[in-house]
Amino acid sequence: MTASSIAFAAGLVASLLFILSLAGLSKHETAKQGWTYGVAGMVVALAATAGLVVDGDPGIGLPLLIAGVVAGGAIGLWRARAVAMTGMPELIALLHSFVGLAAVLVGWNGYREAARGLISFPPGSLERIHHGEVFVGVFIGAVTFTGSIVAFLKLSARMKSAPLVLPGKNALNLGALVLFGALTVWFVISPSLWLLVAVTALAFVLGWHLVASIGGGDMPVVVSMLNSYSGWAAAASGFLLDQDVLIVTGALVGSSGAYLSYVMCRAMNRSFLSVIAGGFGIEAGPAADADYGEHREILAEDVAELLTSAASVVITPGYGMAVAQAQYPVAELTRLLRDRGVEVRFGIHPVAGRLPGHMNVLLAEAKVPYDIVLEMDEINDDFPGTDVVLVIGANDTVNPAADEDPGSPIAGMPVLTVWKARDVIVFKRSMAAGYAGVQNPLFFRDNSHMLFGDAKDRVEEIVRALSRVPV
Repeated sequence: MTASSIAFAAGLVASLLFILSLAGLSKHETAKQGWTYGVAGMVVALAATAGLVVDGDPGIGLPLLIAGVVAGGAIGLWRARAVAMTGMPELIALLHSFVGLAAVLVGWNGYREAARGLISFPPGSLERIHHGEVFVGVFIGAVTFTGSIVAFLKLSARMKSAPLVLPGKNALNLGALVLFGALTVWFVISPSLWLLVAVTALAFVLGWHLVASIGGGDMPVVVSMLNSYSGWAAAASGFLLDQDVLIVTGALVGSSGAYLSYVMCRAMNRSFLSVIAGGFGIEAGPAADADYGEHREILAEDVAELLTSAASVVITPGYGMAVAQAQYPVAELTRLLRDRGVEVRFGIHPVAGRLPGHMNVLLAEAKVPYDIVLEMDEINDDFPGTDVVLVIGANDTVNPAADEDPGSPIAGMPVLTVWKARDVIVFKRSMAAGYAGVQNPLFFRDNSHMLFGDAKDRVEEIVRALSRVPV
């Protein structure tokens, strides 16, 4: 067997492992197995690439590949160990930008090789197909690159989460797409360097504007969409490099990311096309500044007393729980209450946190049983019969304005209807608005009390108070 045939077989095996990885990652119980399949697939893919390099250029190619793998692996391990779970969303957004930039560089190299006659095309239209692949790959990669950079800046608070609102922003986006279509036709017919420069610049600006125009409340969807874009960028690179494993992997990432974004948009009652076009997330003026009255505060000892008399408790975590790293004391609180015969469950909103599945990962990390962690649709009907709800670091996902105020920026977005419970305890550091920049009238309801301070400290105080009460 030749090196190329072995590499093809290895690529097929890697592709199958990536498919098995996605299947495993779809459930908590098989997530670790799915991760193992993914790592194994990447090892096989790298080995296949090394084989092709040795077969095509046994000189400097292999040392460069090894140097790249070692350097990239070292940086990846360093960042994985250094980054906190709360920093994972912005790290993932930054990683997406690398995929986009790689696609841009591959596209530019593909044009360079064709222009210098290093690629031979058989008679027919394959050369024009190659030009089309170059142009589309560069465009998708450049949009992914700058869009991911903006998402990173927003998620890491280096840039305001409020949406950028330029006059006629939708017309600008549509005009950029029309211009891209015209430039693509021109490039396919008569390729030139200045057209490639033009589409690269256009895509950089479009990617920046698309994500900058989206408000903080929709950023989880944006991260998922950027994941999809990075997949399509990888697939485009696979066509240019004639790498089947890149094509398959890119298609898997692209399609799964797009489907996840669609599911999240449905859960938020958002229009899929409108969100990715920056059509939502604009803050309202009067609604955000409305006077809802005075809030009521409560102490940790009083919360513990409420919990001891409760028959059912629902905990709805949000990004604040991740920031405070309160998942471990929350798991201990859950254990104590269940030992007392209290029914404890968790209600997880589809976009809780700043990354899909963020809260689920934190709770699994703290060994909270999977069977008591429920999705929003599974728990919402049970709030009227719930004695106490603990809202730990959540804000926009429990905002009744989404259900009751048609003028709210998050109007129509399905939320956890925690206000229907007998008592609601809200853990917050302050009365500040949530990531979407919208005030929450839940804080001022008659059955709501605010427990201020670091969520981890407050939960630990409640755990100590409960421990002193005999069962």
